[in-house]
Amino acid sequence: MPPYLPYHREAVQVSGMAEIVGALALVSERTRPLARWWLLALLVAVFPANVHMAVSPEQVRGLDTKRVPRWALWARLPLQPAAMWWVWQATRSH
Repeated sequence: MPPYLPYHREAVQVSGMAEIVGALALVSERTRPLARWWLLALLVAVFPANVHMAVSPEQVRGLDTKRVPRWALWARLPLQPAAMWWVWQATRSH
């Protein structure tokens, strides 16, 4: 979580709940279009925190930089657009 954002713990809890809500919305075909936009917005919203973690891992409380190599933090950044594509594909009407 970037230091310029307040309430780090609460923000993580809210984003986790948002993931669960999005997953539940995927279940029903009626709410799947909403789930698409919900989950895409969530992925966009958390991307800056992922970039911050890659750029400044020493500022991330609780991140063990001896166990998590810096390359892994950078390698996960391109996975965000891939996850967005996956959400788009998974929520298409067939």
